[in-house]
Amino acid sequence: MMDLQVIQSKIHEIRGQQVMLDFDLAQLYEVETKVLNQAVKRNSKRFPADFMFKLTEAEWGILKSQFVTSSWGGSRKPPSAFTEQGLAMLSGILNSDKAIEVNISIMRAFVAIRKYMIQAAPSSLSGELEEIKERIKALEEIDEENEKKFDDIYIALTQLAMKQQLAVKSRNPIGFIKPKE
Repeated sequence: MMDLQVIQSKIHEIRGQQVMLDFDLAQLYEVETKVLNQAVKRNSKRFPADFMFKLTEAEWGILKSQFVTSSWGGSRKPPSAFTEQGLAMLSGILNSDKAIEVNISIMRAFVAIRKYMIQAAPSSLSGELEEIKERIKALEEIDEENEKKFDDIYIALTQLAMKQQLAVKSRNPIGFIKPKE
């Protein structure tokens, strides 16, 4: 059984998804990266975009800058990134005892990360929720102040309209009056 921490250190967040890169997987499966990629290429229908994608040059540049040593062998092109579903699909095309053992460990690592994130989320969100509640309360107070101002404006407009109506009624009509026959 593989050490979960070793696997977890090879899981990266790219495009908002947790993924593993082809060269890390090849190392874990104890095969060459090109062998892994050839197996994927032969079974390309099993790997839609939400299962596997190629990193862009920019993403690859950012990720390379995070590696201290060159464990990836100096690849000239950006690697493929496999999502959890893509890793599950890999287990169907790499059918050695080592691949099965590694895939089981990888799935356990993803589950452990997900459990940690679920447990950590409520405590990290509680501060944010309190801040949101305070902002809503402040907006409600502003809304009450604005409502009073609008009431004052409505009263003033109503009074102005009444004065205009009185002024119109008290005037003498303008125009020609027909004499009665």
